[in-house]
Order: sequence, then structure tokens, then C-alpha cells
Amino acid sequence: MASTLQPLLDSQNGGPTEGADLFIRVDHIIEDGRHDEPSPRNSADLDKYHQHYSDRAPWLRAAVLGANDGLVSVASIMLGVSGGSKDKHTLILSGVSALVAGAMSMAAGEYISVASQRDTEQADVDKERAAQNSGPQIRQQELDELAQIYVERGLTERLAREVAVALTEKDAVRAHARDELGIDMDDLVSPWQAAISSLVCFAIGGGVPLLSAIFLTDPKIRIIIVSIASTIALLLFGAIGAWLGGAHRVKAAFRVLLGGWIAFALTYGVGKLFGESAA
Repeated sequence: MASTLQPLLDSQNGGPTEGADLFIRVDHIIEDGRHDEPSPRNSADLDKYHQHYSDRAPWLRAAVLGANDGLVSVASIMLGVSGGSKDKHTLILSGVSALVAGAMSMAAGEYISVASQRDTEQADVDKERAAQNSGPQIRQQELDELAQIYVERGLTERLAREVAVALTEKDAVRAHARDELGIDMDDLVSPWQAAISSLVCFAIGGGVPLLSAIFLTDPKIRIIIVSIASTIALLLFGAIGAWLGGAHRVKAAFRVLLGGWIAFALTYGVGKLFGESAA
């Protein structure tokens, strides 16, 4: 197993290997140290095993939550207003207001949340950088800590030490950020990307019930069409989210649908209870 590392060390001392390639190759060494499974037969098999759904988590979360929130929020408000009033202008105004307010709220909330996460990650990276600049004794402790991480992952102590030394000589801060803190310094979360994604997806989801009602004049038909359009969209968003995340599509779609229906029924009931007829 130790011989597997030697080409890596040789290339690092004088070959073309650079930072990112070094980390990728060490990952394969760690996996080799943990398993003795046969390699994939071809590149297609390799690509299949290297496509991880969790890599999509940051943008998938913002997109799916944004679309579902937009759809459920705007449709629920419109159905609630429809339960209490037959006026089309009031209905459309409430739908537009809900869409704009909700989209801005989602964007602001997502930006604050992700920015706070990024600040925390950056603070941890800065702390590791400060440790590396605190003298040889602290650097040695950090090296021992990194080697112990690889031992806990299944490597022998000798190979773990060689891997830790190789990564530390190349980029100690990057090695500790990734393997100790779980932070990929090349893929820090972008607050603006999350905020814009949430805003756009909320608007897309909220636009479904709004567009389905905007040209209809009969109050009862509006309620029926908004309900049908929102139901179809809930199933679609749930299935798409599950497909992108590698989950069961039918189960996820009906889970989203159930939550949406509960919101629709409650808000319509409140509108009916406190609407024009009650007044």
C-alpha cells in the first residue's frame, strides 16, 4: 500500500502534479487503503460511481424550496382571498403582493443564512492558517492531528503519516480545511448565488397560480383552475426535486402535494370564515 504513495511523492517533488490533483490522488490512495474492491471496467462505470447527488445540495435546496414556497404561499393566499371575496382585482392584487414580498423575503433570508455560513467557514480557515504560522511546535501538532484523521479513516499509521506530510508540504491550510473541517476552499458557498436562486425559483413557483387565474372572471372557475394548476405544479416540483436528489420520485411528489393541500385547505377555510359573508 505504501508503494502506491511513492509516485505521488515523486511527482510532488519534481513532476507536474499541482494542488488540486494532489488532493484528488490522495483521495484514491485513502480509498485503496480502506477497500480492496475491483476497479470500474471503463470510464462510463467510473463516471457512474463518481456522480454524487449530495454535490448538488446547496443549489438544489435553494431551488426546490424556493419553487415550492412560492407555489404554496401564493396559491394559499389566493385561495384564502377567493374564499372570502369574489372580487378579481382584490385576488390578483393579493397574488402579486404575495409573490413580490415572498420572493424578496426568500432572497434576503437565504443571503443572510448563507453569508453567515460562509463567514464561519472563512473564520475556521483563517484559524487554521494562523496555526500554521505559529511556529514549528504547533505545526507538528497540526501534522499529527492530520495523520490521525487518516488513521481513523482506515490507513495504517505509516501511510497516514506519509499522506499527511505530502499534503502539508503542498498546502497545509487546504489539507486541514478539507479533511479536518470539511471545507472545500475551492467551493465556498456563494450568498448571492443562493439568494438569486431563491428569488427566481420563488417567482417561478408563485407565478403558476397567479397566471392560471389572471384571465378568468368566474370566481368558482378561478378557484378550481388555481387548485388544479397548483396541484399539478406541486407534483412536478416534488418529482423534479427527488429526481435531482436521487430520491424516490412518487413518494416525494405526494409528500409535497399533501403539504400543499393542507395549506390550501386551511387558508381557504380561514378566508371563507372571515370573508364577506361573515361580515
